Amino acid sequence: MASWYAQRVRRYEQMRFDQEPARRVLPFEWGVEHIGGIADCVNPRKFLDDYVEDAVKNSSEWYAAPPADDYALADGVLTFTSAIASPWAENNRVHAQVFPASRRGNGSGRGPAVIVLAQWNARWEEQQNVCRWLSRLGMTAIKMSLPYHDRRRIPGHPRADHLVGPNIGLTMQAGRQAVVDVRRTLRWLEQQGYGALGVLGTSIGSAIGFITMCHEPALRAGAFLHASTYFGEVVSHGLTTQNVWESLSAGVSREELRHYWSPISPFPYIANLRGAGKRILLITGRYDPTFWPEFTDALLEKLRGDEIPFESLSLPCGHYSMGVAPFSYIAGHRFGRFLRRSLVGANGSSR
Repeated sequence: MASWYAQRVRRYEQMRFDQEPARRVLPFEWGVEHIGGIADCVNPRKFLDDYVEDAVKNSSEWYAAPPADDYALADGVLTFTSAIASPWAENNRVHAQVFPASRRGNGSGRGPAVIVLAQWNARWEEQQNVCRWLSRLGMTAIKMSLPYHDRRRIPGHPRADHLVGPNIGLTMQAGRQAVVDVRRTLRWLEQQGYGALGVLGTSIGSAIGFITMCHEPALRAGAFLHASTYFGEVVSHGLTTQNVWESLSAGVSREELRHYWSPISPFPYIANLRGAGKRILLITGRYDPTFWPEFTDALLEKLRGDEIPFESLSLPCGHYSMGVAPFSYIAGHRFGRFLRRSLVGANGSSR
């Protein structure tokens, strides 16, 4: 019975993948010029080896993000300049939709707030219902557009090809940019007087949010939909990134990709959470062909081994199917209750 059900879920996942428009195969590139190298680097593997070692060892500096000096809020949308300068001006202006809490608790200030990070290739209007749900629960939600998405999209790329793509260095720059953009958003929330702060991430938004939590003292709680170890393992094995791996496999092995993209992966930073007192919820799909269950289990085992407290919920669904009923309602109820308890409740009403 379980095998029949798993096959049914995977058929649905494949159908959803096949329906996605405008997917294309871009060429493999080392792209070290995007992370401080030169375009015609003679030995890109040696450059990346050295760069990766330094980035992971000094990740606090690599992911450092001072506040922006040009925050602007108009018509419910916060904008500011990213701390990372990519080659495209469109991508370097961050946009975030603000959904104020519909009710406030008894604490001082503006109350708690949650940064919402959507999935890869999410449109501007996606996950707005999630934000409204958090708002009804008493939390301000701020949905930050990821690099190369919606209003940050660059000409000729209807999909976010540069946040997850076959250009090694550019993808690293984009992953780093996403984290520092979240941290700049947190600085704005602090300036505005918001209280306890949290993050809610889905798919790649989950990875970005998790890395941010590992580096950001201001984050008290995080709810993550889908979880895995290394960014490279998801891309090289997952269903939704087949077109990306098709190009990457011409230039690097799976083991090399895991290593090169380790700075933009959750796994190397888990030890940062030990003793931090943060609250963590992981919601995963038991039959997920994109974030493979083997990698999810490895992440959970690492958290247990490092004695980092967390809550988890495993649903009998896949990656796409977590976003549809009944799984979307189950997940929404769980992360809503978790974030409200963590941020609005008696132990999270103020900092």
